[in-house]
Formats: sequence, C-alpha cells, structure tokens
Amino acid sequence: MDQDTDNGGRSCCSCCLSFIFTAGLTSLFLWLSLRPDKPKCSIEYFYVPALNKTLDAHSRLNTTLNFMVRLANPNRDQGIYYDDVHLSFSNTNSSVANYTVPRFYQGHKKKAKKWGQTFPMTKQTVSRAVLSNGSAVFRMDLKTQVRFKILFWKTKRYGIEVGADVEVNGDGVKAHKKGIKMKKSDSSTRLRNYFPICVLMNLLVFFATR
Repeated sequence: MDQDTDNGGRSCCSCCLSFIFTAGLTSLFLWLSLRPDKPKCSIEYFYVPALNKTLDAHSRLNTTLNFMVRLANPNRDQGIYYDDVHLSFSNTNSSVANYTVPRFYQGHKKKAKKWGQTFPMTKQTVSRAVLSNGSAVFRMDLKTQVRFKILFWKTKRYGIEVGADVEVNGDGVKAHKKGIKMKKSDSSTRLRNYFPICVLMNLLVFFATR
C-alpha cells in the first residue's frame, strides 16, 4: 500500500516536471521565433536658421530648431505601440528646447518620419553652441515607452532612451549627410534578459531531479 502510494507520488511528480520542461521548451521556441527588436531611431534632418551664414541678418533672427527623426520598426511580425515620444535638445549641458510627438501605432517593417519645430531659442543659447571652428554641436535625446503587438496580444511597456550629438555646419544644417543613429543609454529596458533565465531554471530543476 505504502509502495503504491510512493509510486503514485513519484509518477505525479514526474508528470509535473515533464510539464514544466515541455512548457519551458515551448516558451523558448515561441520567444525565439516571436521575440521583438526595439525600433531603430535616427536623426535625418536638423536645421537652425540662426546659424545659416548665407542668410541675411533679418532671416538669421529666426532661432527655431527644425528637425526630422525617423523611427523604424525592424520586426517582421510585430507592430509597435508608442507612448508619447519626448525629445529634448541641449548643448554644453544646458537645456535648449523640448518637443513631444503624440503617441502612435507603427505596423511591422514600417518607418515613421516625425517632423517638428521647437519654440525659438534665445540668441545666447544659439551662440553658446558655436565652436571655435564656426560649427555648432547640439545634443538630441529621445525617451518613450513602447508595447509590442504579437499576434493578438500586447506586451508590457518597455522603456527606450536613445540620443546622439548633432554637428551643425555654417549652413545651419547637420554636417553629416547621412542619418545619425541614436544610441541607447544604460537606462533603456532590456527585452531579452529575463526570459532565457526562466527557461534555464526550468531545465536545471528537471535535470537535478533525474
């Protein structure tokens, strides 16, 4: 009787462990096939009329900052829901301007171009950005949270914080003709760390009880 009870308990335990192992492998397969990549952000256009030396004095009184940032969804099967995208501009550790792109949805393998214009800066702010060689350098940072649409459900929110320095030439536009890739900061939420650890723990439990 006791032996039958022990065998029944072991059988139940084995079934539970087998289920955990199978679920772990299934989850790993789904994650590897559906895992999302974060959007790629780049600065495609950047223009400060006040720094354009080819303009007349009156036109150079325009101290607005004009820009276009591109957000690309690299995922083949996942859409992206963006919260409000907050953009901040600075130079020499001083805040210059802020701009907010309203929340939006982006389909898979789609690219979004977001144009904007900040409120006018002060002349002192503009002059502080100018270097000894006549060019100017600004810092542009992007911060938002995204959710990924995978099949019929949405993931939790993941934070994105990226930024890049922008050199502006004597024409008031960014010196680099190609887009400037915005790189992530250490505070950006990682997407792929927690899931493989859970699967690994399941595997360790399975083999430890063999």
